[in-house]
Amino acid sequence: MSAPSVSAGRRRLAPSAPRRRRDDRRVALLFIAPVLIGFAVFYLYPTIRGLWWSFTDYSLLGEPEFIGLQNYAEVVQDGEFWNSMGVTLYYVVFNVVSQTALALLLAALMHRLTRSVVLRTTLLIPWLVPNVTVGLIWLWLLDTNLGFVNHLITGMGFDAVGFFTNPALGIPTISLVNTWAFTGYTALLFYAGMLQIPNDIYESASLDGANEWRLFTRITLPLLRPIMALVLVVSLIGSFQIFDTVAVTTRGGPVNATRVIYYFIYQHAFNYFNMGYAAAMAIVLVVILGALTAIQLRLLRASESQLA
Repeated sequence: MSAPSVSAGRRRLAPSAPRRRRDDRRVALLFIAPVLIGFAVFYLYPTIRGLWWSFTDYSLLGEPEFIGLQNYAEVVQDGEFWNSMGVTLYYVVFNVVSQTALALLLAALMHRLTRSVVLRTTLLIPWLVPNVTVGLIWLWLLDTNLGFVNHLITGMGFDAVGFFTNPALGIPTISLVNTWAFTGYTALLFYAGMLQIPNDIYESASLDGANEWRLFTRITLPLLRPIMALVLVVSLIGSFQIFDTVAVTTRGGPVNATRVIYYFIYQHAFNYFNMGYAAAMAIVLVVILGALTAIQLRLLRASESQLA
């Protein structure tokens, strides 16, 4: 009676055939297929087509004619292109500095004083409003003749201010409008990064006599470096893409004082129908932004964190 049980035990102990490993690649491809299709249709194909147009003389009304590097040579020698780049750079510096400083201040106050969900939701409201709507609201508020702000200024006995009509105030005004719209979103990014810093570090430093300023400069800022790098890169690229606020407020004026590079490319593409030249300017802008982003990430050591 014992022999069958031994043979049965041997059958159980015998090494089983290796299981075939389940291949999840098909399922993964199925899930990411919509994103890949969207990327190919809306990003990859237009990029390749724009790169081809940059080597052609194309006016949207006929067939593109290959002209080699002629568009790029004209871009390098185009004074208006570099003037628009200078205007854009002025806007980028003004916007990134003001937005980052205010966002850091708001995030630090929320982190140390209150963690109200209502306050965080309120900060996001300007970011949820479309940029065109934001531009129109501030255009009406700051209008030289009918704007509410100028009514207050003239009511106090001062002259009206041409926020959008004065060449010296155009870019600072547009920068402050976009700072108002995006500071809340940027502050929440900083706030999320601050929540990752252990409270033990703050408590130890407080016991050693560190005040709030030293806590911020010696603990918060150094440990926030990866988030800072992310915010600065996103803000830099987003600031170079400024278009809609300019299009609904100043349209590049007065006397091209607010003609940023995106608006200049738009004018060549859809006002002058010089699509080949506009594509060449866009490619040059991509190269410049790529170089600036690489330098920025290198200087900020974005991949390193002292929290690791």
